[in-house]
Amino acid sequence: MPALGLIALATGLVAQVFKMLLLSARTRRLDLSALAATGGMPSSHTAAVTTLALLVGERSGWASSMFSVAIVFGLYVVFEATGLRQEVGKQARLLNDLVEQYRLTHALDRSRLRELTGHTWAEVAGGFLCGVGGWLVGRALLA
Repeated sequence: MPALGLIALATGLVAQVFKMLLLSARTRRLDLSALAATGGMPSSHTAAVTTLALLVGERSGWASSMFSVAIVFGLYVVFEATGLRQEVGKQARLLNDLVEQYRLTHALDRSRLRELTGHTWAEVAGGFLCGVGGWLVGRALLA
């Protein structure tokens, strides 16, 4: 895998670890499950695609086709993480509540749906800042 992709993935991983540390500090207990959790501050999706787009822009040129592709890809990922996943999570919560109410009056054996959590725009902004940090580290490593 090219160095740019590795740096972007590493930035996303660092953001995910930072998310786990923030959650652990807030709850005052280590929560390793946050490493695989969706949603939360900062957005590791945004961090990774921001780093990737900035590295591609710097290496290929800010007016290059590759930078355009990276920007479109990145924006798609961010809007998917904020909009669609939030709506799917809301629908799953509603269905889980309805199933729970139905269980009170009927014999029903149904596991709960996974309630995905999308990102808020503040979490996206946090991910963007992590992505810029990843870009600065990446450009120093590639220099």
